[in-house]
Amino acid sequence: MDDTSPEPGLRIRPDPARLEEGWERRFVVEARRVQEYVALYESTGYEVCADPVRPEQVEDECSGCRLILLLDYRTIYTRRPR
Repeated sequence: MDDTSPEPGLRIRPDPARLEEGWERRFVVEARRVQEYVALYESTGYEVCADPVRPEQVEDECSGCRLILLLDYRTIYTRRPR
């Protein structure tokens, strides 16, 4: 895990709407690194979305996860072009 990833063990649920649309959640990363990962996945032929982490995605029992909401993190989703 690189230094931009949230703490190990954080439990952030994927967006069910994204999953239904065929997106695969890859990871959660600081917003300052999003463009780097978007460019990497796009260069390999993927469509990419980077969504902000929303409060309802954070597991209730994960109080440390709430810090993610105060910081600027995004969830990276990818899918093959249709």
